[in-house]
Amino acid sequence: MTKSWPSRRTAPAVRKGDLRERQILDAAEALLETRGYAEMTVGEIAEAAGMTRGALYFYFASKQDVLIALVARTVQALQEKSGAALTATGPVDDVIATALERTARLWREHGLVMRAAVDLSSTVPEIDQLWTGTADVFADAIAAVLHRAGVPTGSGPGDAAALGHALCWMIERTFYQASRNSIDDLDDAKETCRAVWLRMAEQR
Repeated sequence: MTKSWPSRRTAPAVRKGDLRERQILDAAEALLETRGYAEMTVGEIAEAAGMTRGALYFYFASKQDVLIALVARTVQALQEKSGAALTATGPVDDVIATALERTARLWREHGLVMRAAVDLSSTVPEIDQLWTGTADVFADAIAAVLHRAGVPTGSGPGDAAALGHALCWMIERTFYQASRNSIDDLDDAKETCRAVWLRMAEQR
């Protein structure tokens, strides 16, 4: 996976520093569960990553930069796994089911990061750009799947682009709320989103 998140280090990839950055991000993700973003400190992240506070600053300028990088890593995985499913050429029903299953899996594995991205998008422009940019990619892909099912292209409120945009944000909010409640609720969220998506496709 090509690294797409910001760091203070500018050297090329595939070296020890990249491993250290991954350790920092893994530590921050674990602390999101035990401490929460507001409470965790740079010192705690550094300690959990097995380094000094000063060493962490070699890679990231602040706690916020760590979180931005963590969100970037997560949305990259979301695009690579769920997004790839949406471009598959199989039956529409299978494409929808696979995309939502992969999305649900990522919410199970990284729900805390994804909820933090939603919560902080309004105050951290870099996170908003990452999250909204990913949503735009998914909205376009969802629209393409709807078009394959017979929904017309165009700029009207009932055409594929508008429906894809609405469905994308419905899926995001449904998984967000399910993740807040319980990991078990993600399966129900997946099936609900699948039912809505199929209903939208089948009525054309």
